[in-house]
Amino acid sequence: VINFTTINPKLSENDVLRTDVNVFARYGTAATEKTGHIDFNLGGNKFASLTSVTYSDFNDVKVGAEPNADNKYGSFNFRPFYQDNVNGIDTIIMNDDSTMQVETGYSQVDIMQKLLFQQNENVSHKINMQFSTSSDIPRYDRLTDPGDDAGSLAQGDWYYGPQDRLLAAYDLNIQSTGKVFNDLRLIASYQDIQESRFTRGFGSANRTGRVEDVTVIGLNIDLHKKIKNNQINYGAEMYLNDVTSTAERKNIETGEITPASTRYPDGGSTMNNFGIYVSHILKFGDNKWTLNDGIRFNASMLNSQFTDSSFYPFPFSEIDQNSSAITGSLGLVFTPDKTWRFAIIGSTGFRTPNVDDLTKIFDSEPGSIVVPNPDLKPEYTYNVDLNISKEIADKVQIQATGFYTRFSNILTTQSSTFNGEDSILYDGVLSEVKTTVNANKAYLYGVSAGINADITDIISFTSTLTYTYGRIETDTTPYPLDHIPPVYGKTGVNLQFSKLRAEVFALYNGWKNIEDYNIVGGEDNEQYATPDGMPSWYTLNLKAAYQFTDYLQLQAGCENILDLNYRVFASGIGSPGRNIFLTLRAKI
Repeated sequence: VINFTTINPKLSENDVLRTDVNVFARYGTAATEKTGHIDFNLGGNKFASLTSVTYSDFNDVKVGAEPNADNKYGSFNFRPFYQDNVNGIDTIIMNDDSTMQVETGYSQVDIMQKLLFQQNENVSHKINMQFSTSSDIPRYDRLTDPGDDAGSLAQGDWYYGPQDRLLAAYDLNIQSTGKVFNDLRLIASYQDIQESRFTRGFGSANRTGRVEDVTVIGLNIDLHKKIKNNQINYGAEMYLNDVTSTAERKNIETGEITPASTRYPDGGSTMNNFGIYVSHILKFGDNKWTLNDGIRFNASMLNSQFTDSSFYPFPFSEIDQNSSAITGSLGLVFTPDKTWRFAIIGSTGFRTPNVDDLTKIFDSEPGSIVVPNPDLKPEYTYNVDLNISKEIADKVQIQATGFYTRFSNILTTQSSTFNGEDSILYDGVLSEVKTTVNANKAYLYGVSAGINADITDIISFTSTLTYTYGRIETDTTPYPLDHIPPVYGKTGVNLQFSKLRAEVFALYNGWKNIEDYNIVGGEDNEQYATPDGMPSWYTLNLKAAYQFTDYLQLQAGCENILDLNYRVFASGIGSPGRNIFLTLRAKI
């Protein structure tokens, strides 16, 4: 679980109105990035307000000009030509700078407003409102898909419309010395998210637009109670999701509007998730031992309605699925002294198929279409994690982690048929039929190790390395689990002075060989790699920050110093080349 926490309003510590203003401006060369931010806080004794606004503008991303030594394909990331509509005619344009990934730029705005009311020293109320929007966002990978003829492109248009997100949340915090809880937090929230996709084949006058509107109503309550050496945490959550999907096809020459197939069921979809949990932490044995245990009940209810069968006459008009599961965890931590730490945890997991898994109709890759499968079942995991860490002479910290996960009924994509046909037309393209299914079993394991050493009071060294491996089991030969990155790591040296801090570091990834891609039906995007897979790569980077005063800081650096051309595994876009950036931060 990843929990992102944004900054909160601050109250005044005396009778004077508190004012805090933070601003920063950033410029980066690889995408001609221009970002500006301001947030200002007004705080009294009981009321406080925080307003934050961020604007970012990115031009097309420029990839590195120098091929990695391990990449015999050299410039496979380059963009030798691109498409443009000139006087109403789709035209192939030769790129003056093939390292420029034409059609990757976009802009976005993020606005946040928080209000805090401190009722008393034990009770506080907070309102959190957020809004974000963007320009159209080009789908670069699809815009580089080749056409049927050499030197041609398949798409004339492929972009996301403005992505809008609205959030409103109420946050209640209560501290108590009572018997039921010491801390209580309740969050009630509402979100409205809209996204859209617009596609048009090269040379075609018909542009298809698919729009999704998602509303999410959430309610969370978390309570904590301390009883001697025991910490008890318990709570419940509820999320009500509603998805509306519409589509139309527009002739860009005549303006004529005709129906089009929707991405999700046109009659609408709902998915409601509920959960309750209890977890417990116990320290014993002179606090050298810590026991962690917990149990959770999960329930999910999904309903989707297919009303228009003119595009895809499915043998069903409704998908209705209810599922539930009990999951748990049990862990033990042993710290024999201040320098050693051993931890082991076992847990079970549960994921019910969502609207995306069960009902989506989309082209997962050029020439393939994924159709709904109403018979999907939840997938389960059984997990073991082990962690060992050691501190040496108060200057060196070494840690290693290993994990193993076993999947049952794992969700994966496989070839299928629709009304007895293994290929059907999707947006005018004959596409192989695929569907999401439950594979019997799969496994995933990995190891990670790291070291942090203080060489002097000024210089420190850090390094981490991670390796993962996963396979889906079959009756014959297992095949790769998708989304598994190659071995990767980071090694760097940090310098820390009174006003200056700097970091020189390398990022590196190993080869992802094509035989380790899930080409059965996964989303490893082998079509955007080389015939041998994704080459290994590394970058050298420098970052520094200088604190002029308590109110003014300058950050600068250079990423991918050697301007190496590379692409991250499973990505459909080349990674940025040499990026020189400058950020000025000020407090007022």
